[in-house]
Amino acid sequence: MSKAYIFLAEGFEEVEALSVVDILRRGKVSLEMVAIGDTPFVTGSHGIGVKADCVFADRDYEDADLCILPGGMPGTKHLGEYAPLTALLKKKAAEQVRIGAICAAPSVLGDLGLLNGKNATCYPGFEPRLQGAECKLDEVVVSGNITTSRGMGTAIAFGLELLSQLEGKECSEQIAASILYRIS
Repeated sequence: MSKAYIFLAEGFEEVEALSVVDILRRGKVSLEMVAIGDTPFVTGSHGIGVKADCVFADRDYEDADLCILPGGMPGTKHLGEYAPLTALLKKKAAEQVRIGAICAAPSVLGDLGLLNGKNATCYPGFEPRLQGAECKLDEVVVSGNITTSRGMGTAIAFGLELLSQLEGKECSEQIAASILYRIS
């Protein structure tokens, strides 16, 4: 079973985080919501409170197959300022572990130099922070071990792509059908 972690800081974008959590858990990925800070209670950018599964210090992340950063403000800012997380992201990138970031959160990866030579996307206006990347306008961009997406409206596509990477295209297609995603 694949192991994923999604990191939640005060002011995270709720739909970007929770739709990905929902999709990956439906696909039988072992996913933990991790609160940045010393309490598992985190409030999103629109006032929705969430109780994470653990706080950052509770895990060592050695088993991570995927690390995920939701966007939102000021959540993205808080993620980028949290040194234990940025150190983990650098380590996991060097190990070629998959990293996903959506909306403003790809800027954290850009600031860390993790997008050098890669294609990436983000919420409009954050492109200057994707240092070293070629910016694309696609809903979801996969470049090596890094997957980026544009925002709340692309969160389901982002989650399904991450699921496909971990559990295969067939699993992702089954979940997409079960949630009536893009049916005609």
